Amino acid sequence: MVYEEDVAHESSWDADEALTAVYTAHYTSLVRLGALLLRDTGTAEEIVQDAFVAMHGRWHRLRDPHKALAYLRTAVVNRCRSRQRHLVVVDKHTPRSLPDEPSAEQAVLRTVETDRVIEAMRTLPEKQRTVMVLRYYGDLSEAEIAETMGISRGSVKSHAARASKSLRQLLEQTV
Repeated sequence: MVYEEDVAHESSWDADEALTAVYTAHYTSLVRLGALLLRDTGTAEEIVQDAFVAMHGRWHRLRDPHKALAYLRTAVVNRCRSRQRHLVVVDKHTPRSLPDEPSAEQAVLRTVETDRVIEAMRTLPEKQRTVMVLRYYGDLSEAEIAETMGISRGSVKSHAARASKSLRQLLEQTV
């Protein structure tokens, strides 16, 4: 290989010269290795570049310049594994589906409509208002409302019917 032959003749190369030789000879194969591990060429290129930068900074610590390619290969594999672990964690914490949020206009209109209904509810007699709140807000059945209020189921139906009629009239007037 070109790099190994060059290093054998020039064991005193500095980091720039040595890594230029390694880069020229092995960059493509290292990117291919990373791309096969990650299935993402762009990320593999970044990882290989980072491995070269890291090696450049540690060149003076490298005991055997002949092992530079092995060091780079190990660095690329380890960085690919790290990236895969990171993606697993990100995927685990990513919401599966985002709830459908209404537009700002819809939210404002809903608030205005809710305010109108609440205002209309305030005009109802207490028992009618209580029946409507327990039915639609509390989601209670007629029997549960009757038990809660201490009245008969027939009274619950009567209060609910009167309240619905009054609310309908009030809300139609304000439109």
